[in-house]
Amino acid sequence: MKPVDPRLARRTRSVRRHLVAGGVLAAGGAALTIAQAVLLATAIARSFTTGAGPVELRGVLLALAAVLLARAALAGLEDLLGRRAAGQVKAELRAQTLAAVAAGAGRGRPPGEIATLTSTGLDALDGYVGRYLPALTQVAVIPLIVLGGLIFTDVTAAATVAVTLPLIPLFLALVGLSTASYTQRQMHLLTRLGGHFADVVSGLPTLKAFRRSRAQAETIAEISNRYRVATLRTLRLAFLSSLVLELVATLSVALVAVGVGLRLVEGRLTLQTALTVLILAPEAYLPLRRLGALHHTSEEGLAAAAAALDLIDATPDAGGYRAAPNLDRGLTVTGLTVHHPDRDQPAPADLSLTVRPGELLAVTGSSGSGKSTLLRVLAGLTPAPAGAVHVGGTDLAELDADAWRSRVAWAGQQPFLFAGTLGDNIRLGRPTATDAEIASAAELAALGDLLARLPGGLATEVGEGGAGLSAGERRRVTLARAFLRDAPLLLLDEPTADLDAETERRIAAAIRSLAPARTVVVVTHRPVLRDLADRGVDLDGVPARPDVEVAA
Repeated sequence: MKPVDPRLARRTRSVRRHLVAGGVLAAGGAALTIAQAVLLATAIARSFTTGAGPVELRGVLLALAAVLLARAALAGLEDLLGRRAAGQVKAELRAQTLAAVAAGAGRGRPPGEIATLTSTGLDALDGYVGRYLPALTQVAVIPLIVLGGLIFTDVTAAATVAVTLPLIPLFLALVGLSTASYTQRQMHLLTRLGGHFADVVSGLPTLKAFRRSRAQAETIAEISNRYRVATLRTLRLAFLSSLVLELVATLSVALVAVGVGLRLVEGRLTLQTALTVLILAPEAYLPLRRLGALHHTSEEGLAAAAAALDLIDATPDAGGYRAAPNLDRGLTVTGLTVHHPDRDQPAPADLSLTVRPGELLAVTGSSGSGKSTLLRVLAGLTPAPAGAVHVGGTDLAELDADAWRSRVAWAGQQPFLFAGTLGDNIRLGRPTATDAEIASAAELAALGDLLARLPGGLATEVGEGGAGLSAGERRRVTLARAFLRDAPLLLLDEPTADLDAETERRIAAAIRSLAPARTVVVVTHRPVLRDLADRGVDLDGVPARPDVEVAA
């Protein structure tokens, strides 16, 4: 695993600024380190050789105190910038990850896993950005500057440091190869544990009703234990690797010290030069030792960043640059084939059909035949990897994605409601809609009986996910939202599921009334909607050709 993921540097400006600032601070710190070594060696040597006291060494001691204060100030500034950069990087990655998820990335992954990644998962970047990256820039800058200072002080000691210094990065790379897989496994188990826990909490009432809560508690306990074992294994390797790196660095400094001591005894070095070398040599190894100690932190942070960047990179292409044309020439699907990672067969497979303007087209087929996938492709939420969708003769892939989606109203199979009022949930379809338009859409979606029972009407508060409403009521709210959008293309996935016969008839009549003014594609298993449709396409049969109608 690379110390810095190139994607992280490309997608977050804070990381690039932090690396540059870290390099500048490291260069300043290295210069102060050399100055401190020279001043300290001078003071000690003059004290022993000439018997100089504090008065005679006042200038040297004041300069040494100033250097020490400056190094302390740089260390404090580095820590402050590191914490600030970590917060900025986490904010940027969270925003980009959530935007990618909203655009369709991570589809099929449990929501709890994504929630864990964007919350506690990315918190691992605190140590990576705040401490590891500054240590990384110090490794790239300080040893070279200190080595340059040693060359001017003692060439033999500089050569010894230059030969032994690469041993630490070599051992660090070997350690990284052995710990990377453990850290990735630890991150995977954490996201799995968080996702499973979130899903269990959301479905706890159902689990309690069917007396399955104890079994889920045992599953969480098992995953927790596996995460604990993976964490301890990673920590064991991290501690052992730190011991190895410390041992190598200590032996390297000992080699320098032995050589300096022998030459000092032989009279080939002055005391001041020997002291300067002995003070500077450990400083050359110190950044590498610090980097090794923080290596485990880097692995965990990089694993979290990689998971978030994978989601961001998986964002569906925003499309081309052309404005979306009108639907007066309809939609044409040609040879559409979509492969799914969890299935052996594509669904749909080589599908071709035409959706005429102003018609109600019913799409039927068994579960897994690709009905919902077809709607997502038409909505521009899923790209067409094989085949094409043309809007008025223009390839959908060439259109501006936002412009096309502004012409689409989509109600998926899983109703989505947020915590707020019923009116706010419906208004999500068209934020500029008036209260009268919202009430009209609610009436069209057969919500009149529900609003009559609720004392607050459209101002009634509902919980996250529509808590407090039945499954059929949640579906009707999302239908009202799609009706309110008033888009030329209306895509509905099982709009009458969870509804009683009378409500289903009213919803079907409302959809039928919208068809002349809009193009409606509806996925359904229900005979009521199939009978009202102008045409039907059965995805279980032979793929329909553009001008061939398949009876519903």
